[in-house]
Amino acid sequence: MKYDVAIIGGGVIGSAIAYNLTKQGMKNIAVFEKSYIASGATGRCGGGIRQQWASPENCKLAIRSVKLFESLDDELDYKTEYYQGGYLLLAYGDDEMHQFDKNVKMQRNAGVPVRILNTSEIKSMYPFLNLDGVSCGAYCPTDGHANPMLVNQAYANAARRNGAKIHLFTEVKSIKRDGNRLISLKTSDGQEYETGCIINAAGGFSSEIAEMAGISVPTRSQRHEALITEPLEHFMDPLIISFHHHIYFRQTMHGSVLMGYGDANEPYSHNVESSIEFLKTMSRQITSLVPGMKKVKIVRQWAGSYNMTPDAQPIIGKMPELENYYQAIGFSGHGLMLAPAVAEIIADLVTNGKTDYDYSGLTIERFLSGKDFSTEKAVV
Repeated sequence: MKYDVAIIGGGVIGSAIAYNLTKQGMKNIAVFEKSYIASGATGRCGGGIRQQWASPENCKLAIRSVKLFESLDDELDYKTEYYQGGYLLLAYGDDEMHQFDKNVKMQRNAGVPVRILNTSEIKSMYPFLNLDGVSCGAYCPTDGHANPMLVNQAYANAARRNGAKIHLFTEVKSIKRDGNRLISLKTSDGQEYETGCIINAAGGFSSEIAEMAGISVPTRSQRHEALITEPLEHFMDPLIISFHHHIYFRQTMHGSVLMGYGDANEPYSHNVESSIEFLKTMSRQITSLVPGMKKVKIVRQWAGSYNMTPDAQPIIGKMPELENYYQAIGFSGHGLMLAPAVAEIIADLVTNGKTDYDYSGLTIERFLSGKDFSTEKAVV
């Protein structure tokens, strides 16, 4: 069997690319997913969707994605629990406050309706927070969150309706290369599929897929853990981040509070097991910031992968040495919120060979040139 396009990875990135390719008229495309839809990083993420970034590249991608998210349920005919409840970022100390001022200036120039809040304003809006040590906050009302599993399923269903084939429980085991072209892939069921184009959207396993194609990409996977509580009466709309505490948390549509903690000392690996250390640290950090949660019961905890790049920004586009290989990888924990925009870019490149979107700062060339690159600082 031959496909015009083979997408490796059925997470939100791969599924969104498949949908956008079909939207542009392509039919003979396939997605190869080694497990089930949203089984990887997508289904394990916190669901946040924000435009408040330190890098202009991430900020611009997020602005486009938010615009697409606002009509996505109608376009895909699927409820994703998308909710623009805002994002509140908390700054501690002078260094974070100055960084927030710099970020907000850039974001406002890009069109994001974000503003700095003083501690009195934060306390008035969110009286449940302990603001000891907080110097200010950054708030954007058009940021929000969605259910990542539902977003992923929405894209996959729409791609299928438009003619795409999604191979579940089908792991790509090898890729055949002929010179500067990839010509086929072999899967875990023993089948070999010829293809005119391969797209690496493999999330935490992006570097392994690249190696199969005979290339190297600077991505590494890192465990990040999360938990969810029993349902509570509604008390908060925004997703709240404290970079100082390395945590984020939000209340879901069902009332539960979902939260995660980023351990800066976590080694790179494919480990997605839960740990008691996370449970202890997360409990201590969240009850310090929200004292009223001390008696709230935890329902479950889990872990997933951040596919990290050296600058915590994604790698998008082609590899210079290959004619028919594209990648959308290295989202560093933020694939869900950038997926709608990135999927448009990749679909444009595959179908038209170009895109109107300026993604030049996110190509692999930034790591190959030997020049300095700036690192995204707004990551937790």
